[in-house]
Amino acid sequence: MSIGKLGPENVVTTSPDSDLEEATETLAEENVGAVVVVESDEPVGMLTDRDAALAIHEHDDVGSVSIEDVMTANPVTVHEDDDPITISEAIRDNNVRRFPIVDDDGDLAGIATLDDLVATIGEELENVADTIEAQSPEYSP
Repeated sequence: MSIGKLGPENVVTTSPDSDLEEATETLAEENVGAVVVVESDEPVGMLTDRDAALAIHEHDDVGSVSIEDVMTANPVTVHEDDDPITISEAIRDNNVRRFPIVDDDGDLAGIATLDDLVATIGEELENVADTIEAQSPEYSP
């Protein structure tokens, strides 16, 4: 399985010139913890609910702050053809839990998260358990 099949293809996005009030409304309406900031279909940043919360302490009129001022610029991306283990390595190497998925042109093709990785590993372990039980009738967990 490639990363491109791991997470959702419909990614919640915003632009760098949007304001924080609009972005937090999007987070709430879409029930997500992050939006990918894009320019010309390429991810240029990530804005998480944590970024939005921390902005309260740095800005007087937090709602009108531009996304560009509070986003994490140059997000770590993964390629849609990469193996899912790439996410595990990216989490370890970069201490983040969400990754825009890009295609050969660098355009946004999806998003993969730590949650996606854990769910996929769980499904794969269930498949392994089914195989063990089928091949070892005497085995009982």
